[in-house]
Amino acid sequence: MIEVFLRQTPDYAHAASMIPDLLDNVLPDIAGSRLLIKPNFVAQRGTHPCYTHPVVIAAAARHCIERGARVTIGDSPAFGTAQAIAQGIGLNELLRPLGLEVVTLDRGVCVKSGPVRVQVSSVALNADLILNLPKFKAHSQMRFSGAVKNLFGCVTGVRKAWLHALHGDKKDRFVAMICGLMHVLPPTFSLMDGVQAMHRTGPISGEAYPLGFLGASASPVAMDTAAGMVLGAQPESFPIWAHCLRERLPGADTAALDFPRDKPDDFDAADFILPASLKPESFRPDILFCSLVKRAWLSRCKS
Repeated sequence: MIEVFLRQTPDYAHAASMIPDLLDNVLPDIAGSRLLIKPNFVAQRGTHPCYTHPVVIAAAARHCIERGARVTIGDSPAFGTAQAIAQGIGLNELLRPLGLEVVTLDRGVCVKSGPVRVQVSSVALNADLILNLPKFKAHSQMRFSGAVKNLFGCVTGVRKAWLHALHGDKKDRFVAMICGLMHVLPPTFSLMDGVQAMHRTGPISGEAYPLGFLGASASPVAMDTAAGMVLGAQPESFPIWAHCLRERLPGADTAALDFPRDKPDDFDAADFILPASLKPESFRPDILFCSLVKRAWLSRCKS
């Protein structure tokens, strides 16, 4: 059985107090370890609920430092830089007392993930372990974005859009590449932020949904399966979950999960709306071009 620790929480202040216990139940001994905290930073949208909440990130970082880890916080957003997003959502103020700054995962190493060769951040590859902080949210291409999808942020910069363009129209190839990252990256442990989830659409422009959910697991697949159970979803409706089941990845089968704290049925997600139909996984050339121009402009402004 794979354990998934779920907790109900009314707000982020209460959630912060629960995070140490959740992490202690899933993390190994991290003293002296190089630990990458990987939040979900997708684009600069102020305090929109498409991000991992800064309170969750700061609480996780504080606890890992107290347990002796050497912590780095980083992501490679689809648009903009991790530093700019951290500034925009107020994360830097919370990290300052911890002596931490956010980095952009922008230097890659070419590795094979599933059937595709990708550029994965050297910071992520060189970590001893990754603490994955996904957001519980709808996604217009994957229907749901959780722990497994959040690892795609370890692929560097605009190459994510390029991979969409190259492989998004090749049936299961793109999903297999995303899932393959679990076998490329160091051991990954997940803490999912669904205190204020996001529904209707995503990964950027959805609407806030007060789910009151925190979850943690040593398996990103199990973490996503638990989220699917909260939503009452069927595996075949989530491309990543369906792929994990076909590949018989541990954690994809609901019968193999154990919930020592709260149960999926304890959460009220009756009004959570998922996209009825999915958009193509392949980006249009104009989207890719706009991403390239925006990155070049931000890089010029930074210099």
